[in-house]
Amino acid sequence: MTKIYLSHNNIISSYGFSSTDAVEKIKNGISGLELVNDKSLMPEPFYSSLVNKKSLSEESKALNLGEKYTTLEKMMLLSLNKVISDSNFVITERTGLIISTTKGNIDALDIRSPHNEEKAYLSKLGKSIQDFFGFLKEPLILSNACVSGVLATSIAKRLIKQDLFDDVFIVSGDLVTKFIVSGFNSFQALSSEPCKPFSKNRTGINIGEVIASVLVTKKSTNLAEEAVIIMGDGTANDANHISGPSRTGEGLVRSVNSALKEASITAAEVDYISAHGTATIFNDEMEAIAFNRLNMNKIPLNSLKGYFGHTLGASGLLETIIGMHSMHQNTLFTSLGFDEMGVSKPVNIIEESIEKNVTIFLKTASGFGGCNTAAIFKKVKH
Repeated sequence: MTKIYLSHNNIISSYGFSSTDAVEKIKNGISGLELVNDKSLMPEPFYSSLVNKKSLSEESKALNLGEKYTTLEKMMLLSLNKVISDSNFVITERTGLIISTTKGNIDALDIRSPHNEEKAYLSKLGKSIQDFFGFLKEPLILSNACVSGVLATSIAKRLIKQDLFDDVFIVSGDLVTKFIVSGFNSFQALSSEPCKPFSKNRTGINIGEVIASVLVTKKSTNLAEEAVIIMGDGTANDANHISGPSRTGEGLVRSVNSALKEASITAAEVDYISAHGTATIFNDEMEAIAFNRLNMNKIPLNSLKGYFGHTLGASGLLETIIGMHSMHQNTLFTSLGFDEMGVSKPVNIIEESIEKNVTIFLKTASGFGGCNTAAIFKKVKH
């Protein structure tokens, strides 16, 4: 059976322009969230994690990224360039590209934007990335709410197994924009303080800004030290509500069971769960119910939203990459913001970073429209 690997990776975030920058801060329990007072985004201050735009400008000059590229495109090009460079990769007809985002260049529709509003079409975003690097095949644009990032790894795996590609690059990301912030605020879902996933005292979500990239490959050579094998995945839609998840966790349960079946393992063999954990009542409760139904309530679990906020289309891939580094370092990171259990079913929240030999971890994600995705990853023995 062909093994499919997640290998070289990059994260651009409020922590800096590399995965290492983010992992080191997370390991030390440092949040990337801060109070943002920007009336062009929202009338009131709100907590978020934003990429430093001055640093972005400096990094962009090194790649000669001119004004024709949007802010999101510049971030994606920088992140993906780092992965391509680190992997010493030469793009061929057997190389695929997946772009994962929920809103893409939505800021191009702002009256103040210097870019033509046609930039808001996701196909235009894909074309910009494709042309810059010279990908020979048209990119796949994946926009399935907040499961998009982890779903991209599943689709990349399937494309390689179907022998359509030997390697697939994924770049995922969303900006913090007025459109997105006002949208979540209209749901009364934004928190006025740093989010607290699974906690009794949570008051809602924070929106974050991140770009994440990874190489998915069937080649077992020149892998990153933190590389993992994609053992199995599953996606299911609970069809409950346009924005609210199933109260029974049915979609998540089915997606995890599908991933376990493909991976040929039992729930007891999972060492760690990287949950979605948005810090909303409905999401946290649904996940707790689902993990209890799956007999996974005793497995160590965290949410990384307390570090980055909810990064939408990037969240699933971002948190997968952090999980890769966590497993490589045999360290489970604190579920930042958690204070007192706030769900009806017991789950084993990681309250302090601990050293633990981790071989297999589960990444889950859930999103608007009832979508749920789960993927299981295994450490590579070099």
